[in-house]
Amino acid sequence: MTGSRSPVMRWLPWVAGCGLLLWFVGPSLTQSKDKDAPRKDPPSIGKTSYDQISPVILGEKTFEKMMAEDKANKAGVMAKHSKLMEERYDLSVKVDKNVTMSRGKPIPVGPTAKLASGVTWEKLAALSPEEVKAKDLFPKGYLPLPHPNHDAGGMLFSQRQVKETERLARFDLDFDIPDHFLPEFPPPIFLTTRPDLGDVSQGKLVDISNFQQLFQGILNSKDLEGFRLLVTQFPQQQFNATADRKVEKPSLGVACFDCHLNGHTSAATHLLGDIRPQANRIRIDTPTLRGVNIQRLFGSKRALKTIEDFTEFEQRAAYFDGDPVSATIKGVNPLERGSQVHFMAEMQNLLDFPPAPNLGLDGKLNPKKFKPDAPEMLGQKLFFGKARCAECHPAPYYTDNLMHNLQAERFYDPRMINGMLAGHDGPIKTFPLRGIKDSPPYLHDGRLLTLEDTVEFFNLILETQLTGEEKKQLVAFMRQL
Repeated sequence: MTGSRSPVMRWLPWVAGCGLLLWFVGPSLTQSKDKDAPRKDPPSIGKTSYDQISPVILGEKTFEKMMAEDKANKAGVMAKHSKLMEERYDLSVKVDKNVTMSRGKPIPVGPTAKLASGVTWEKLAALSPEEVKAKDLFPKGYLPLPHPNHDAGGMLFSQRQVKETERLARFDLDFDIPDHFLPEFPPPIFLTTRPDLGDVSQGKLVDISNFQQLFQGILNSKDLEGFRLLVTQFPQQQFNATADRKVEKPSLGVACFDCHLNGHTSAATHLLGDIRPQANRIRIDTPTLRGVNIQRLFGSKRALKTIEDFTEFEQRAAYFDGDPVSATIKGVNPLERGSQVHFMAEMQNLLDFPPAPNLGLDGKLNPKKFKPDAPEMLGQKLFFGKARCAECHPAPYYTDNLMHNLQAERFYDPRMINGMLAGHDGPIKTFPLRGIKDSPPYLHDGRLLTLEDTVEFFNLILETQLTGEEKKQLVAFMRQL
């Protein structure tokens, strides 16, 4: 058997040799044949997930050149966005000094969204979604709100906060929503474990320099370690030590409590990292961390299932627009799940809603404190009835811990707005309404500047046909939460 081979085995070397010859010659034959044929480029499939990598990283320009260009373009970028804001809203200062946030800041009064000429809220609400869409009457202020520079995106902090914390100042952009529409600065901190102490922040902005002094003897050592990590700066896409940044000086980054100021919110904004291309990305307003202990979903759009998931996700993905390549260069901070993430989550779960002295044990108004015909009591009846609010926001914490698609696009055609495609919002988390007066602006992207705007928006979306008086009563009730 060793001296003989099968026919297949005898021919195999010859076939292999011919194949090798064709491998060398084939390309030249093909090129000769198709030398004059038009070149066909591969089909375009849009930008990749890594389209936010800076030209500085790619070596296309220096940091100094990029910064000079951004500074030169800043006035034009902000002027364009300011024009949009003025077209959408009445941004003048209108506050109710008789109703304040927890530390005394007057709450803003609306509605601020501007209507088309000759249109009233009552006339608008009487139209069907199809009629509003056909006539293009949906208030511009209730369309999705773009980032001040949607092409660039990135974390952006209020001018009030930047004045206090200069390392958060970007050289290319300023914040767009005026201070009177924003939460208190700094907001108070309430703890589930020590309600007897009231505001444990003592009116201070809590950071790495003073958290030990403020919370020693109030928190245990594990919670203090969690607090330390929440006020520790870590690299982020626009705030870091590399040349690929949007701050003049190299930075250690941002802390969780830069956006979630004192465990609440500074109204800092960002773009959702899960969507591409850039125009389709959604602006995200920073939600409060108060009351996360009663919540079951985390992230305006992501529906993460635990506060641990959210904490880890923020550091690994959201900080870097979901871009692991850029994160590796800038210094991603992978938190250790068993201790660091656990400690941070445990601390966050101690952050309580602000006191609501007029609510009873069931989370509803205490009838002993209001007359039956008081606006607040009538507003509560509407909330749990005609206005349909309680379908998604049941007492006592006023959230169903679910996500809902409002399908606001029923009222308008998709359109480009300053670099953003205003299309479908998709499912949005039901935010708790406890302490809602402390947390303007509203909705996931901050497009609703006041509680009055929120009532008008949902009156249109849910087609509830509320009267002007009923809207005022509904706002009066929510101010008590």
